[in-house]
Amino acid sequence: MRMLVLGAGLQGSAAAFDLLQNKDVKEVRLADLKVDSLRPFLARFQGDARFKPMALDVKDPAAVKRALTGVDAALSAVPYYFNGPLSKLAAEMGVHWCDLGGNTEIVKEQQKLAPLAKSKGITILPDCGLAPGLVNILAEAAIRQLDRVDSCKLLVGGLPQRPEPPLNYQLVYSLEGVLDYYTTPSWVLQEGQPATRVALSEREPIEMAGVGKLEAFHTAGGLSTMFEKYRGKIRTMEYKTLRYPGHAAIMEALRELGFFDTTPIDVKGQKVAPRDVTVATLLPKLSKPASPDLVALRVVVEGTKVGQPAKAGYELVDRMDETNGITAMMRTTGYSLSITAQMQARREVGPAGVFTPDECMPADRYLAELAKRGVVARALA
Repeated sequence: MRMLVLGAGLQGSAAAFDLLQNKDVKEVRLADLKVDSLRPFLARFQGDARFKPMALDVKDPAAVKRALTGVDAALSAVPYYFNGPLSKLAAEMGVHWCDLGGNTEIVKEQQKLAPLAKSKGITILPDCGLAPGLVNILAEAAIRQLDRVDSCKLLVGGLPQRPEPPLNYQLVYSLEGVLDYYTTPSWVLQEGQPATRVALSEREPIEMAGVGKLEAFHTAGGLSTMFEKYRGKIRTMEYKTLRYPGHAAIMEALRELGFFDTTPIDVKGQKVAPRDVTVATLLPKLSKPASPDLVALRVVVEGTKVGQPAKAGYELVDRMDETNGITAMMRTTGYSLSITAQMQARREVGPAGVFTPDECMPADRYLAELAKRGVVARALA
């Protein structure tokens, strides 16, 4: 297997690291605008003939096609808005594609590539990280355990192991991405029909063993396209983010006061976007690379089985690999992307076409691969 990883940030680096653990992977190309400063856990592979960091501008189609030449699968860990045109290039080259996604409109754009993907005999899989991604595969697996499903709830959070006030939060991925999730409406199923909820709304208390008291609230993207697939089939379905109590109220207040707005305002004669100021202010305060993180996940599906009320679901708590300096968010997101690409290259995912992972991923095999890496999802009792 020969692989191309687009994006050498946190998740792309974790995916490259995971690929390099498999001796059947003969080449890993890690592409970004700059690759002269690798993360410590990847630096050890410098000099390894299988590992090939390369400078690449993903806005240059000709350069991307050159990078795609001769690879079996491409993994995208670049910002979601690049994934539409990039996945089209991969399809044209006959290369399997998977990405972290997170934007349902772009997934719909990628679905139009299905005829091309089928003609090339490849799979294009958007939304293949943690949420969307892993959590949707678990939700689909739980849904299939019941005869009829009334409700499906997905809960996921990336959290500090040692929370510090006032936000009790540290960055485990892009701050711009966090603010997008806190400002974009969330799709849900209500009485079987698609509806939206305001981000950060309908907060509810949650308790998880080994983590403690948390709060759950609506954010966008986590359901991927499941709210459309189960329209009229499941009465209620929702995705919520998990944080420590009190976080959402503070972020909601900042949002309502305009601190997340992208329209420039006049500040002493200068045009400034409030969000840019917010990001510049919060970024150094919430970036805590020495502070270990954890990922908490819960999926709960309720309905009936053999005519009786029944419940199915999964729970997962993963913690940072402090030995290698790989965060829990990187393990659950970057490793998930790597596993997906390897399964695509081995032809374990199919048929050819465009699918979200809940539509095509063999859950048992996928979860077994995660478990080999110490990321274990346990069935709810």
